[in-house]
Amino acid sequence: MVEIGDVEAAAERIAGHVLRTPTLPSPGLSALLGVPVTAKLELLQLGGSFKARGAAAKLLTLTEAERAAGVVAVSGGNHAIGVALMAEALNVRATVVMPKTAPARSVEATRAFGADVRLTDDVTAAFVLTEELQQSGLTLVHPFADPVVLAGQGTVGLELSDDADKLTDVLVSIGGGALISGVAVALTARRPGIRVWGVETEGARTMSDALAAGRPVPTKLSSFVSTLCAPATSPLAYDHVSTLVTDVLTVSDSQAVQGTLELAEHAKVWAEPAAGCLMPAARLVLDKVGPDARLGLVLCGGNAAFSDIVRWSA
Repeated sequence: MVEIGDVEAAAERIAGHVLRTPTLPSPGLSALLGVPVTAKLELLQLGGSFKARGAAAKLLTLTEAERAAGVVAVSGGNHAIGVALMAEALNVRATVVMPKTAPARSVEATRAFGADVRLTDDVTAAFVLTEELQQSGLTLVHPFADPVVLAGQGTVGLELSDDADKLTDVLVSIGGGALISGVAVALTARRPGIRVWGVETEGARTMSDALAAGRPVPTKLSSFVSTLCAPATSPLAYDHVSTLVTDVLTVSDSQAVQGTLELAEHAKVWAEPAAGCLMPAARLVLDKVGPDARLGLVLCGGNAAFSDIVRWSA
């Protein structure tokens, strides 16, 4: 298990390489949900999502030999961008494997940062090719099975703990599970008694399926929210979520898109559906815990094209 000291060390390591994103009360969301709401605006991070944190934490630990050989990553979008931009900043060669279903703007952004992008037919094939490239000598920057990356993502939780007023419940979306794992490590250590809730879409129930089975298992993916579509979680993320997270909730793709529109209208931020899914989940949490809750929402990313949101919401 990653511990709070690991997250604090990661925060020191990546300082100056990533942004300390704003943590702000949201009057609009508070009025909409009927309870105080604080938003952690990680969609303003370099590359448009929290992924730059874990990428920086990992790349800054590479040996000279590993830097010379280069790194490989697999991603449905945001991890690709985060690894590519940090690799360019630190002068490390990066190869990124992405499924053809990844958003075109994410592929373009990854290439723009200088990464060699390899496209595969689906997410499963992307993980297979990534393993082959790792075996050829590249260092893997795994999105959710690396404790160094997980600790880097946990710095979101450190900042939320430092900058937010009293919170009772924090909601975090789940793809592979590194972000919620790191945030849970930080918050449960810094704010004992706080509840951390995970959120998935019904077509990407990776962590929910793992919790039901008592271990990571393959998941059949059908969600168009590609940044949440991991074919299976890792034992590392599963252990953290099963130990530290109160519950994992699921919402539909259409609810996630509606949440994106609500965030735009009421919070005045442009989020992707991976963050929009927190809005319907927040209502589920309030049904469970009652009206005295004080919510924190980790708005994980904003890499969604306007045209895609319009098409999905039609």
